[in-house]
Amino acid sequence: MTETKRSLQTGTDAERAAILADLLTVREVAHDIFVAPRMPDGVGRIFGGQVVAQALAAARQTVDEGRQPHSLHAYFLRGGDEAYPIELRVERDFDGGSFSNRRVIASQNGSPILNLTASFQRHSAAPSWPAPMPDVQGPEGLMDELDSPARKQPVDLGERVPALIRHRAFEMRIPADHWVNAKAPEGPTFFWFRVTAPLSDDMAVHRLALTYLSDYGLLATALVNRGIRIKFDEARMASLDHALWFHSEARVDDWLCFVTDSPFLGAGRALTRGQFFTRDGTLVATASQEGMIRLPEGSYIPPTAG
Repeated sequence: MTETKRSLQTGTDAERAAILADLLTVREVAHDIFVAPRMPDGVGRIFGGQVVAQALAAARQTVDEGRQPHSLHAYFLRGGDEAYPIELRVERDFDGGSFSNRRVIASQNGSPILNLTASFQRHSAAPSWPAPMPDVQGPEGLMDELDSPARKQPVDLGERVPALIRHRAFEMRIPADHWVNAKAPEGPTFFWFRVTAPLSDDMAVHRLALTYLSDYGLLATALVNRGIRIKFDEARMASLDHALWFHSEARVDDWLCFVTDSPFLGAGRALTRGQFFTRDGTLVATASQEGMIRLPEGSYIPPTAG
């Protein structure tokens, strides 16, 4: 572990992975009503990927074991607060011969913070023609995101490190030119993810962990793709909605490549997309997200000409 990571994180890899597994385990307190755990000693805003994954976990508990999620669509309504528990109410909208549909309202103190719809499918043995993985560099030799120069700015290390970083159970590696140079990177924008300690062999846990990860770094693609370099905490960024499609099984305690792009940035909003590939090039999931991005004057460096 590097000096920067040591200064930001606490506990061992296994301890942080256990925290992630706990966050993804929701408890039923009444019929189709669940309560989600909070991040230990978390302060401030809840990470959006956590709420989406917890809502999916609640929906999953109301569906037959033979049906697995193939898609979800979520709207972020209000910022969640780490100080309060999250209540998850599930509506069983549909159970057909092959598909089931569930709606989940995540609330705190009686106010909805997220609406999610998820669809589940009975296993179908059918041929597939997935998109090929782009030719990108592997994770070896890439920079850990926590070692990025942006993370070394006083605004990050001079204040209390968020629980999301201190207890982070995953590693994210990036090409240095993605978040360092004030110009758009050559080739695709991509990140390598993996949970740094083994998770359960239950693939439902890995799908939930992938849901959690799918919200991390995706919105920033809108800036990276355009060569806009910002200082941490100076841009106002918030997810508005999030969608995820599962194509095949994958373990998230092995490397996954998240290849992303952004077709639109404007009007204070950005649209981003991403595909998760295994190391052998198998497409396992696709994500899309629209978010609010507001850049205060002087908070960014414009792209380099040429």
